[in-house]
Amino acid sequence: MSKRTRAASLTTFVATSVAFGAVLAGPADATGKDTSASKHASTNASAKVKAKTSAWPKFLSASQLPPHPTSAWTAGKVTDGVPDEVRFCIEETLPGYDSRYRDFRTDLETNAQQLTFVVGTSAKAKALATRLNKDIRACATRIEQSDPETEAALKDYGKLSVEEGAHAYGLHTETSWGATDINLYSVGRDGRAVTLVRWGQMGDFSDAPVKAFKKTTTTAVNKLY
Repeated sequence: MSKRTRAASLTTFVATSVAFGAVLAGPADATGKDTSASKHASTNASAKVKAKTSAWPKFLSASQLPPHPTSAWTAGKVTDGVPDEVRFCIEETLPGYDSRYRDFRTDLETNAQQLTFVVGTSAKAKALATRLNKDIRACATRIEQSDPETEAALKDYGKLSVEEGAHAYGLHTETSWGATDINLYSVGRDGRAVTLVRWGQMGDFSDAPVKAFKKTTTTAVNKLY
């Protein structure tokens, strides 16, 4: 079984993801004419694209993940869409929101993702964070309903005092053939931005770096804006 599959049992339930993040593009001059009006429009469009891009919240760096005892973390590029590893638990909340994520890996089987949404108002962000927390709390039940050969258990690690708040959870899954995995989740909010952080590897609740994960979550929320 591949590292990716063994590292997170939840991917068994996840369909192939389709990135739905909006792609920003500046206007093209189809005529090729070099007029002052077209130059001005192009400049303004580029400025708007740059401003909108820079307005997106910052993401965690590899060094801000819970330390791994034997392997350094590496960080992927920030990408539009939703990573497969978190899709199953929150898929009912996803439609209608632009999102970006960053993937993190070690040389072994430990992996993590940060997924961030930006919505129109703080009130909408609060409602989104509430729904994401609800989805995560219900995820163990959904897993067992989806696969009778998998047992799942959730632990609530409580609230974190950072910006508009964050909440951390642990989710353990064990299959009938003996595969056991531990995942940590957190949801946090700052203004119009909501971020979800997931950490996962083989093991059970005793293998979860809860204290370090809470620190990572606090950093993630503080970095949003």
